[in-house]
Amino acid sequence: MATLHKINSRARSQDNTGFGTNTSLYGGRLVQKDGQPNVEKKGIPLLDRISWYHYMISIRRSHFFLILLFTYITLNLLFAGVYYLIGTEHLVGIRAGTEWEKFSEVFFFSTQTFTTVGYGRISPVGFWASAVATFEAFLGLLNFAIATGLFYGRFSRPQAFLKFSENALIAPYRDGVGLMLRLVPYKNNYLTDAEVRLTLAVTTDVNGTQANKFYPLELELDKVVALALSWTVVHPIGESSPLTQLRQKDLADLKAEILVFVKAFDESFSNVVQARTSYTASEILYGEKFSPMFHRSDDELRTILELDKLNDHRPADISNVYPEFAREVRQEASATSALQ
Repeated sequence: MATLHKINSRARSQDNTGFGTNTSLYGGRLVQKDGQPNVEKKGIPLLDRISWYHYMISIRRSHFFLILLFTYITLNLLFAGVYYLIGTEHLVGIRAGTEWEKFSEVFFFSTQTFTTVGYGRISPVGFWASAVATFEAFLGLLNFAIATGLFYGRFSRPQAFLKFSENALIAPYRDGVGLMLRLVPYKNNYLTDAEVRLTLAVTTDVNGTQANKFYPLELELDKVVALALSWTVVHPIGESSPLTQLRQKDLADLKAEILVFVKAFDESFSNVVQARTSYTASEILYGEKFSPMFHRSDDELRTILELDKLNDHRPADISNVYPEFAREVRQEASATSALQ
């Protein structure tokens, strides 16, 4: 395990990140790529530790619709089973046929009752069949009200709609190098007063004990008035940077992770929106720089932002700062040539 002396002595750690310092209590990365804390909560029953509303408005769209469809079909199958046990003779209009045909008729009667459509061809007769149909209609109204509320919650929930590059890069910057990552708004929302904050998290040996240390990374520009195009966030690796003495192997030894926090004001929602992500040591590439992702239109009247180029990067020479990196590149090229 790398020790604390590998971090630039001019860098000052911070303790108000919200993450603990005892490394032995942590597993894996601190923040997942989607921005959620890498924490699994236990100790109380599942239903008590999950907010179903938050879960349903934040899951992927396909999962949301699959859950609604599964719930709808399952409830109708259950009610169809109840009607079938009561007896199809208590449902006027059921056509004679095989048991499977009778059950399918009962199932479609259940769907009509659940949705309060009620075509009228099949109707309940007797107390129990009528009671079950009454309860099912009430339950159907509640379910559709809940589904409508969830639809509204998903559409109206303020979101940043930001995408981050898959990798952070150590690229040439002025006369030295800088840590760079890129983000872009991918919807037709308009963000203003965007701010970004980067924190370096490392695992070090402090007096023989493993501990988490957090270092704020100063940025070339930490706030922009409007976020209309892509934004390449740059941390200059200068004399005061905690990354000054660190190489790619050092980042891996220190289990380094770059925590990224972004907030901006969305004019459509008239609210502040946030986005988060992180980059582990394996997701930080040395000697690469981002390729441009916007350009002038052919008629020179608009700017074209190509979202599919968010992760595009190409090799860059950083040998003036990392001479050993140039040697590694030459050795790798020689090994590749020998194999060919």
